[in-house]
Amino acid sequence: MRFFAVFLSLAMFGAAKWPAEHAISAAHRSEHFRALNFDLGLREQIGQMGFVAALSGFRSLIADVLFIQTHVAWERTDWGRILVLFRQITTLQPREILFWDMAAWHMAWNAGTAALNDSTQPRLALRIKAQREYFQLGKDFLERGIRNNPERPQLYEALARLYRDKYKDHEHAAEFFGKAAGLPGAPSYAKRFAAYELSHCEGREREAYDRLHALYIVSENERLPTLLSRLKHLEITLDVPLDQRIPDLPR
Repeated sequence: MRFFAVFLSLAMFGAAKWPAEHAISAAHRSEHFRALNFDLGLREQIGQMGFVAALSGFRSLIADVLFIQTHVAWERTDWGRILVLFRQITTLQPREILFWDMAAWHMAWNAGTAALNDSTQPRLALRIKAQREYFQLGKDFLERGIRNNPERPQLYEALARLYRDKYKDHEHAAEFFGKAAGLPGAPSYAKRFAAYELSHCEGREREAYDRLHALYIVSENERLPTLLSRLKHLEITLDVPLDQRIPDLPR
């Protein structure tokens, strides 16, 4: 009977708290929040202070303190320290766009440039290899940031710029500018930039021309020098009839 009573009490307690737990889980899913696993792996990743913060509810405060420390590390060009700090910060605050964006910028732009210009490494091939590794670290931050914030356009745009400026990969740049353009709050230029990048992709010239021409028609505000220049280039590439071409650019 005692066993039955204990079992019944546990069952009733579980049934009573299930709705609250279900509501919390639903809220996390609706916010695309990746819940932390409070295990030794997390303890090793974010350090003792961060682990205590995660347990005690001070994640935001600790993340801000660590973010300040990244500036000190940047002034010292301590790229390894910056990497560790941003991994801790983004683990503690995965919904803060700024942290993912800054982490990628430090890795792909700052650390990547420093690696290529490293005077202590005489071999160019090794400097380029190190630079590419920093590019990959930046890309990884942005991809994980997008997984945690799939409804926000900023990180899609940042990933598009990374593909465009660092990898010279116009097709992926066009893809992610396009994804950014399709989300609420996207900058007005994202759709135009997607078409610009597409215009550099071999075999997709017609699609790029149609997009750019549609922008040209929809508003005079879209008739910026780069758009006009890319349109003229595509008209020649696609052999568009003369009577269908846009007016020549002013000299």
